[in-house]
Amino acid sequence: MEEYSPQEMRRDMEDVRRTLGSRYGRQPLAYVKTYGCQQNVSDSERLMGMLLAMGYAQTDDPHRADFILFNTCAVRESAENRVLGNLGALKSLYEKNPARIMAVCGCMAQRPEIAAKVRESYGHVRLLFGANAPHRLPGLLLRVLAGERVIDTSPPSGEIPEGVPVHRDGRVKAWLPIMQGCDNFCSYCIVPYVRGRERSRPMDEVLSQAQALIREGYREITLLGQNVNSYGKGLGADFPTLLRRLSEIEGDFRVRFMTSHPKDCSEALIDAVASSDKICSHIHLPVQSGSGRILREMNRQYTPQEYLRLIDLARERIPGVHFTSDIIVGFPGETEEDFEETLELVRRVRYTSLFTFLYSRRSGTKAADLPDPVTPAEKARRFQRLLDIQEGIGRSIHEEQVGRVLTVLAEGPGREEGLLTGRTESGIITQFPAGEALIGQFVPVRITKALNWALCGETEEQK
Repeated sequence: MEEYSPQEMRRDMEDVRRTLGSRYGRQPLAYVKTYGCQQNVSDSERLMGMLLAMGYAQTDDPHRADFILFNTCAVRESAENRVLGNLGALKSLYEKNPARIMAVCGCMAQRPEIAAKVRESYGHVRLLFGANAPHRLPGLLLRVLAGERVIDTSPPSGEIPEGVPVHRDGRVKAWLPIMQGCDNFCSYCIVPYVRGRERSRPMDEVLSQAQALIREGYREITLLGQNVNSYGKGLGADFPTLLRRLSEIEGDFRVRFMTSHPKDCSEALIDAVASSDKICSHIHLPVQSGSGRILREMNRQYTPQEYLRLIDLARERIPGVHFTSDIIVGFPGETEEDFEETLELVRRVRYTSLFTFLYSRRSGTKAADLPDPVTPAEKARRFQRLLDIQEGIGRSIHEEQVGRVLTVLAEGPGREEGLLTGRTESGIITQFPAGEALIGQFVPVRITKALNWALCGETEEQK
């Protein structure tokens, strides 16, 4: 794929704006629906930023929209089926107004078989482009407005575009991508095939954008990448150095990061977290399985013992550190013994929370060809056992917080009137009574009650 320069992007954005201005007697509306991970959410912020810069206004109602875009996920087959079902349901909107532009982008759209299915069976979709081309939207849309149907699944070019407009829905927390792609090729994962190999943004660009976000009043920045720990390949930089540089920026803010790969979680990284009060003492460190045999089949490139040594080192050097993780249940060939080893690791680590998944076969990955004799019923039984064990651990960790004063970033209104909700440094949802004037502030909250999913408390002033 040829590179698409910032100058070309700005030129095409202006051409789209002029075309829309001559076509509509009003401001056209754009609707973006996001599926999948935080990286997709961040991509959608850029897509909407470009749409607004091209003359659209945002709408949350697809029935009113002149441009409808689904930003998709390919990690699980169920997600793809949901997108295809929703695309089919939108056909009636196109039939009512054929001038309405339907578009699909993202990881799912990058897969050739999905692109072929959309081309053949979803004629009302006029634009499809892959996960590595969000910044190309102005040029692609210009072609659609000229009457062309555009299906573009070009492979990654290696570029990470800078200068793309961003529209963020919130004013408290911000996503900050620092890299794209993945070099790990875990046997179950489609991401390297749809997002390409690892490419890191220049450190100066990341720092400059972080400084701008802090000046704009954002209080929490989450660094994003498929494997942030390997940031800096080819740049002469590394992730611990980036964290230390971010910590030197003046202002009252905190930094999170995800996702981390255990094989690249270094002592230097742990020390960088330990040395700064701006880096959250919360590490999301996906283990996927507690079985060494299954980890080898997954091509995870670490052992359970190496993983646990990282946990112990972090607990030794980062006071009060909390861990969250991802676990896959039912990987092909997983035995009862393998699963028991996963449960034992969960009990040993005591995660604050887990993201748990039943294995989903992805064609094109190595795991898709492995024999899988375990029945769905047995996988479901194991899945429930894991959920039950983690629920008990999570509740126990929540109960340990009762009586403590924790710093909570107030993010917005709670579930009930008069309550605000936010997260502690360790990432635990916390609700407390307070006025909306505190939204966007770091609030000391004394924890008075533990729920399965959250903490409840009161501000120190209310005590």
